[in-house]
This record gives sequence, C-alpha cells and structure tokens, in this order.
Amino acid sequence: MKKTCDNDWHGKEYAFFSHKNCEKFPCHKAVIPDNFNCLFCYCPLYVLGNDCGGSFIILSNGTKDCSGCTFPHEKDNYGAVIERFAEIAAHVKQSKQLNG
Repeated sequence: MKKTCDNDWHGKEYAFFSHKNCEKFPCHKAVIPDNFNCLFCYCPLYVLGNDCGGSFIILSNGTKDCSGCTFPHEKDNYGAVIERFAEIAAHVKQSKQLNG
C-alpha cells in the first residue's frame, strides 16, 4: 500500500490531543497519561474488523472488544492511523456497494 503520510506531523498540535478532564480518561489503562492521544477517541480502524491491526478479542457473543488495544491512543502512532484512511474509505465504499 502506498504511504499517504510523511513524518512532518511529529510535534504538531493537530496530531495529538489529550483530554485529561474527560470523565473516561484514560479509557485504556495501559498508556502513559502524558502520551495518551484522545484524537481517535472512536477508533477509525475499527471498521476494518479483523484487519485493523490492533490488539482485540472477539467475545463469545461475537462483539469485537478493543478495551485492551492502545494503538490509536499512543502518541507516536498518529501517522500509522492516518496512513490507513484510504483503506478505510475503500472498505466503506465496498460496504455501501454490497448493502445497496
């Protein structure tokens, strides 16, 4: 897959947001609070299902449980998430075509 994001985002305000006053902060306990990125509060990779690349489990009822995944919340992973937006868009387009 072609990379769509370079590394010029490092140290930029738009690439990191930590809402430490949020009632749920931190929603994942394994991340260092000062490096916890809330920008992707709802993970954009979730739509990719088993191909999201995160650390998830499938519960007995079939629900995808991402509570153990910190990938999109780690400060240094902004670029890796952004690079997958074309893949996310393709997935959404395919889903729309299948579902009419």
